[in-house]
Amino acid sequence: MSPVIDLDLRHLESFLAVARELNITRAATRLHLTQQAVSTHVQQLERSLRVTLLVRTSRGVLLTAAGEELAAGGQAALADLEELTERVRHTARRQSGSLRLACCPYATSLFAAEVADAMESAVPGLSVELSSVRSPREELELIEAGTADAAFMWLPVGVPGLRHAVVRTDSRAVALSASHPLAGCASVSLAELSGEPVVRPDVYASAESERHWIADPRPDGSPAPLGPSVAQIEECLLMVARGRGVWLAPEPLSRWVPAVNVRWVPVSDAEPSELAVVWGERAPEPLVARLVAEVAKVVG
Repeated sequence: MSPVIDLDLRHLESFLAVARELNITRAATRLHLTQQAVSTHVQQLERSLRVTLLVRTSRGVLLTAAGEELAAGGQAALADLEELTERVRHTARRQSGSLRLACCPYATSLFAAEVADAMESAVPGLSVELSSVRSPREELELIEAGTADAAFMWLPVGVPGLRHAVVRTDSRAVALSASHPLAGCASVSLAELSGEPVVRPDVYASAESERHWIADPRPDGSPAPLGPSVAQIEECLLMVARGRGVWLAPEPLSRWVPAVNVRWVPVSDAEPSELAVVWGERAPEPLVARLVAEVAKVVG
């Protein structure tokens, strides 16, 4: 395989202008550049190609055989690239239709609307539909039923056949009763929580997902002590406030799910949680790719 040549299009444009004018000064005027800039571009192009393209004379420049060859084919190459660029931009502009997104209020409520607006601005004619559900399990049900194209979820999902792209990594925190001995700490370790039963909302997408959320097993290999199971996330904080256990969650939830009589404390050694865009095989992947880019801009 031939080595790839690092060819800067600005350098090629400068050379083609010189080849047309056979004069660096006139080429610089045509390009609205300085003579030094045009000369430098040509020299850098010669270094990239490892050939001499022109020689300077008292009346201007003369093209070498290599220079003649590049001048003959270079303009067509630039025209082809410009046409390709326009086709790519046209394809991006004419993406339309709808993109259906599922999201949990606590996980994505602060940025889902912003992402939807950004998508509609970036892709004229696109309509982004947001469906708010109460749990990751419900998000997956919408994807599997084909009524949502993608969802915002923390990994791991633990369901085969789905694709994902990580858009942010979040540290972990633990919700403790305000009267808990560790509630005033700047941070805690999982070892310090070894005897604390973990409250578990019945919303996880899979057993793998639940193990991640409750940090099971712990770093020393011991199982996470299981606390009460509750139906919804809101009930976790009620159990914590009453001293029935602790709740481990991605750090952003400490800001999005405030509660009285509960203190959030960072967990120093818990595996971080990755927020991702998750989608199935039927999703319109070009739009999903644009979605991932827009989400990263908003939440990055």
